[in-house]
Amino acid sequence: MAVEHPLATPAGDQTRIHNIGYRSYDGPRLGRAYARRSLYSQSLRGAYGLGRSVKSKVLPMLLFAVMCVPAAIMVAVAVVTKAHELPVSYSRYALLLQAVISLYVASQAPQSVSRDLRFKTVPLYFSRPIETADYVQAKFAALASALFVLTGAPLLVLYVGSLLAKMGFAHQTKEFGQGLVTVALLSLLFAGIGLVIAAVTPRRGFGIAAVIAVLTISFGAVSTLQAIANAQNSAGAIPWIGLFSPATLIDGVQSSLLGGKSGYPGGVGPSGGEGLVYVLVTLGVTAASYGLLTRRYKKVGL
Repeated sequence: MAVEHPLATPAGDQTRIHNIGYRSYDGPRLGRAYARRSLYSQSLRGAYGLGRSVKSKVLPMLLFAVMCVPAAIMVAVAVVTKAHELPVSYSRYALLLQAVISLYVASQAPQSVSRDLRFKTVPLYFSRPIETADYVQAKFAALASALFVLTGAPLLVLYVGSLLAKMGFAHQTKEFGQGLVTVALLSLLFAGIGLVIAAVTPRRGFGIAAVIAVLTISFGAVSTLQAIANAQNSAGAIPWIGLFSPATLIDGVQSSLLGGKSGYPGGVGPSGGEGLVYVLVTLGVTAASYGLLTRRYKKVGL
């Protein structure tokens, strides 16, 4: 007598395959460039909390306001008193508020990269037509652009105010351009350093603390050493010491090559030749930051 196998299909099986709507995509393939632009725009919006919760918008918008309010006050005073010159040069303004800029970098650099590391979504990016270089370029450019907006907006307020106060158009335009070059270099440098530090750990809190520590401690240590050198009549060492902190590095560039006043002790800034060294170091650190990020994400994407 034959025994029916328990897994055998019973006679008259009514099993059917239903079409539930899945179909292949036959539209245009937008490729890597589109993916890179999309990642850049989303990261830039995220740097100001746009497209995110209200809570995420509070800190970046507050810091943006803190950057712009002093400029608006200076403009109001200049217009009322009919001043012939702004109290602070365009290239020095951002450096006077470098603590605010450091706090912004510390809050937004980990937000840009630490979350992807923590939730292990980086390999998902690379499963699409996007490579390590595309991811790094988009994140780097987004944070640098956000910093440029943060530091460039108050300069625009100063420039418009100077024209309203009927200051010299040619002179103000020249100084405004020099100020934009200063904040562009600052944005690239701070963005690179912040992203490299934040990419080391998936913990956002650790990233914030590490970025604040590196930017503030280095500035404090360099400023202290410069003050000691100035007190010991070693003015020649002051410019070289300034190479070891991001803020003093930008200060040296703007004072030596962009017509700004030096914030170093005794007002001893780098000479023209030393200023070229400052530019090379600034560009070198920025390029090294990009290289370290690329190396980091080649490992993460495996």
